[in-house]
Amino acid sequence: MSENQAAYPIATMCRLLGVSSSGYYGWAKRAPSRRARTDAALSEEIRAAHAASHGTYGAPRIHVELAVKGICVGRKRVARLMSTAGLAGTTRRRFVTTTVKDGGRQAPDLVARNFTTDRPNRLWVADITYIPTWAGFLYLAVVLDVCSRRIVGWSMATTLATQLVVDALNMALTTRRPKDVIHHSDQGSQYTSIAFGERCREAGVRPSMGSVGDAYDNAMCESFFATLECELLDRHRFKTQAEARIAIFEFIEGFYNPRRRHSSIGYLSPIDYERQIATNPDAHQPAVVLAAVKDKPFGRPQSGAVLDRRCARRPHHCAGRDGRMAPPGAKQKNDPQQEDNMPSDQIP
Repeated sequence: MSENQAAYPIATMCRLLGVSSSGYYGWAKRAPSRRARTDAALSEEIRAAHAASHGTYGAPRIHVELAVKGICVGRKRVARLMSTAGLAGTTRRRFVTTTVKDGGRQAPDLVARNFTTDRPNRLWVADITYIPTWAGFLYLAVVLDVCSRRIVGWSMATTLATQLVVDALNMALTTRRPKDVIHHSDQGSQYTSIAFGERCREAGVRPSMGSVGDAYDNAMCESFFATLECELLDRHRFKTQAEARIAIFEFIEGFYNPRRRHSSIGYLSPIDYERQIATNPDAHQPAVVLAAVKDKPFGRPQSGAVLDRRCARRPHHCAGRDGRMAPPGAKQKNDPQQEDNMPSDQIP
């Protein structure tokens, strides 16, 4: 009505809309309510937290950010104000695999989807993804510590050569100096290569590999790549590979490791979580398993394994292996051979 009062009388518009003129003038002169004032102040805090997360946080993480600042507010109220302000978290893109298997000898699966550990440097997961640029693909290999979700090693290259994963492992070994750590990956040709096997043997690393064509066997590393794609790659278009390298470095070392909050570790960042463990080791709780534990052909899941809620509610009856079709000629993960009894020093 205030926008059209130059063309139409206020009394006429009030009569047509079924409101009283006195009510309209009272509303126009009335100061904003206390609720409206607090919503406006909260909206400013939400905008600041959303901007600090590079526009990636949704309502749950924004709610934690406000709680850390001492602002007590409900998560649904945060979601409502974000919706009103046109703010939203990022969403994920479709999965594209970069795994290429060759005839190299695979290592036994020492993890069996049990992505839990109570201390850093006991279990690492690793994988490779691609970063599209106008100048061609850039490939990224990472090594992630299961305990804290921290990226402890990473490497980038323009080709899927074995040196890509060796460099990522070397960075992790240099920065962490572990003892008898398990390095879990898929059966890509880079991880089954002789050069990578020799480097693991020299450093005392125990290699472990999941089955063929099953992303759930390396679910935790796939989860990091989904986060990277959702919060960085889908929101930027890189003209050059040098531009992509800088963006990946800033995301991992400037945001993900020191600042990004993870729901599975109490909404702490990986570095803060490791500091908490170092300060109070008894307060540590194992992280949530990301995927259902696979039923073995010869019995039940291993003791101590954690099932996700869907698996706990009702069993699945699948026609194939885990409901997925393996490539022709692929071996079953638990083929009755001496894989699980193979010493790590016999793996190339």
